[in-house]
Amino acid sequence: MERRKRPGRTPAPAVRTARPRQAEVARLAGVSQATVSLVLSPKPDGKGRIISEETRQRVLEAARSLGYVPDPAARRLAAVRNNLLGVFSFTATFPTDVQHSYYPFLVGVECEAAALGYDLVLFTGSSTGGAGAAVPDALSRVRLADGCLFMGRHTPRAELKRLVEDGFPVVHLGRREALEGVAWVGADYVAATREVVGHLAELGHRRIVLVREDDDAPASADRQRGFLEGLEAVGLPAGPATVFRSADPQRDLTPERLRVWTDDGVTAFVAEETDTGAAWRGLLSAVRAAGLECPADVSLALLGSPPADLASEPVPTGFDIPRPQLGAAAVRLLAALVAGAGKDEGEGEGEGEGADDDARETLVSCAFRPGPTTGPPPPARP
Repeated sequence: MERRKRPGRTPAPAVRTARPRQAEVARLAGVSQATVSLVLSPKPDGKGRIISEETRQRVLEAARSLGYVPDPAARRLAAVRNNLLGVFSFTATFPTDVQHSYYPFLVGVECEAAALGYDLVLFTGSSTGGAGAAVPDALSRVRLADGCLFMGRHTPRAELKRLVEDGFPVVHLGRREALEGVAWVGADYVAATREVVGHLAELGHRRIVLVREDDDAPASADRQRGFLEGLEAVGLPAGPATVFRSADPQRDLTPERLRVWTDDGVTAFVAEETDTGAAWRGLLSAVRAAGLECPADVSLALLGSPPADLASEPVPTGFDIPRPQLGAAAVRLLAALVAGAGKDEGEGEGEGEGADDDARETLVSCAFRPGPTTGPPPPARP
């Protein structure tokens, strides 16, 4: 039987049970959480970045529409600073060995933190299995610091997103566009890889193959993008056949496979650099096992720096990653987010979204490195 509604009563609207957060205001207004904080919680002394009136009104309107009210308890907690910056590494072991490819990043991190008056807390997330994913909410302990710098190729997205939504200052060392709201500092691998491809083309190479690991890490994707763009820029083939992806390049890149390529006209190979160095090691091993001379028979280039344990080898053509500079830039950005400024360099030079975007996504150029591993291609076979 159909129930009759009592006269004078209307269905109650859905009641929101959670307090709106600054992250929601930021998404609705199309700005970063740092900008929302500046608009809704201005500094009492009137100092800080200048926010354009248009951006300020957009933030205020978004806050009104969501019914945002600042949490006084959160404000009191936010005002307490320990002058501690966390460092969390998603690697198999924490990179304290000077031969580890991440170690120079930490040198820049430490020097810049000391210059800014911060102490560092090193969180050994690696002890939980590499990315901390084996332990529920493994990243929660980073809240002991005022903010945290994360580094590593693979990160638990859900936990990082939760930190950002809670207003905890986070910076990832390495591009992380896919993680909404996560500030990051990274190397410009796209432009650097294009330059290496252009160098090979100038030497006369017309068939070039990229060797990379089979994963979706942004650093790998950036190098592949730069490689393909570089080929297209000089009018060379840039299809799937020009990229060799393998979960284990040292196993799958065999001398026989290399010979098939060279017999088909490939005269140059480039390999990505990773913390394992697997692509470069596999390429070197295959070239030697195939009895090929470098650069007489094939030219080789490395998109990054060679592993430290291969220091006795000739330094290959490629580019150098400015690791200490990247570490320092990441600390500056994290310190700015902790202070609520969103940007500590060029403060006051820009207004609105443009200046804020520059603060949150910083690309550092990589310097081209000439080397003895590249030369003109061998004469074409009759």
